[in-house]
Amino acid sequence: MSATIGFYGGVGSVTGANFMLDTGKLAVLVDCGLEQGDKFAADRNAEPFVYDPAHIDVLFVTHAHADHIGRIPKLVRDGFAGVIYSTEPTKALAQIMFDDALHIMEYEAERDERQPLYGRQDIDRALALWETAAYHEPITLEDDVEATFTNAGHILGSAMVQFTRFGKKVVFTGDIGNAPQPLMAHPEVPEQYDYMVMESVYGDRVHEEVEERTDMLKHFIEETIRKEGTLIIPAFSLERTQGILFEINNLIESGEVPSIKTYLDSPLAIRVTDVYRHATEFMKPEVAEQIKAGDDIFTFEGLSFTETMKESSMIARYGGPKIIIAGSGMSHGGRIRNHEKQFLGDTKTTLLLVGYQTVGSIGRLLQDGAKQVWIDGMQVRVKAQVATIRGYSAHADRNQLIDLVYNGTQDYQPKQVFVTMGEERASLFLTQRLRDYLGVNAIAPEENAEVEIDF
Repeated sequence: MSATIGFYGGVGSVTGANFMLDTGKLAVLVDCGLEQGDKFAADRNAEPFVYDPAHIDVLFVTHAHADHIGRIPKLVRDGFAGVIYSTEPTKALAQIMFDDALHIMEYEAERDERQPLYGRQDIDRALALWETAAYHEPITLEDDVEATFTNAGHILGSAMVQFTRFGKKVVFTGDIGNAPQPLMAHPEVPEQYDYMVMESVYGDRVHEEVEERTDMLKHFIEETIRKEGTLIIPAFSLERTQGILFEINNLIESGEVPSIKTYLDSPLAIRVTDVYRHATEFMKPEVAEQIKAGDDIFTFEGLSFTETMKESSMIARYGGPKIIIAGSGMSHGGRIRNHEKQFLGDTKTTLLLVGYQTVGSIGRLLQDGAKQVWIDGMQVRVKAQVATIRGYSAHADRNQLIDLVYNGTQDYQPKQVFVTMGEERASLFLTQRLRDYLGVNAIAPEENAEVEIDF
């Protein structure tokens, strides 16, 4: 039997994941995300889908990051009426992410006189179509296709999706977790698959700081206290913020660093953190045990949650040493931009980058050493120290990606591995490594390619 895999997003780019498995009788989408990071992304997100959403039967969602879910309400608005499947935490987090995105889009639509991608009714309709499944729970679809979620170890509820039909297996990895992480367990290794569509965000790099990341965070906190300065951490509201809070909690409660005034300045991150508090079964066992023992791992002495803009603006008035954690993680929006305008010109400030910075983002410019940047039309001189801890990335690095494929192919050679969801350089590098090191038939497909497979 034959089928096709369509690569309609997340190709040649880290963001915009959107793939289709089509048997001829059953059309299944995996993820429907936003393109992010450059000034043309909004225009591309508003373009019509290259396929007819009304002809899609099922949508599987690997996790709740915007670059994997951000266009789902638009998909519904444009005619999709099938079932949406994910794990339970992914659905809970997606609802929060949709609400936040709609608020931002409505503001930008009024400012720029452009239509939002979707409205409240589209979110409600999407959630009404949404069903949840546990890891390893079989989901029976039409045309003899069965699907299961397995733990991707990336963020809360993240999953790989495995489709089986007539003894053949196709795996879509979504984003694969960086192990070890503060909160998430190791990714499960897919085995005996015929085809894999995998990510490659860090396909050409190694996270050298994984073992040292807590010591590095401790160093920057101690340095901030000594200088009586400001430590600014642009952090993705989903997962990165919760991992950083957990690490600071443990450093303070163990006495390794003194208490320091810390602001979580993100209403979105505050809501997401509440979901984490109630989903301990999806965290690694030692973290779940710490919570069961009575430790609220996301609360510690000196921590404040700033919900309102008025509270956010008051942070600058506090003259002592402080940590500000705010979104967005690449500084392309959110409250972090106000703090960067306020503090980047101060030599006592450290801007600490703890996540991937896409090409074209303010975060990437700062990471690459820019001495001045434009933020919301304002030219900002950069006198602050800019530092990076790559070990907090929620993405597997080059060696972990190769190991994932190797460990799953020792007894069963796949027919093909498709390397996606990375900048072109990273995808091509990983593709060549998989060919050279493992002898795997790996390719980096082009955007909108439709590849026939034996499934």
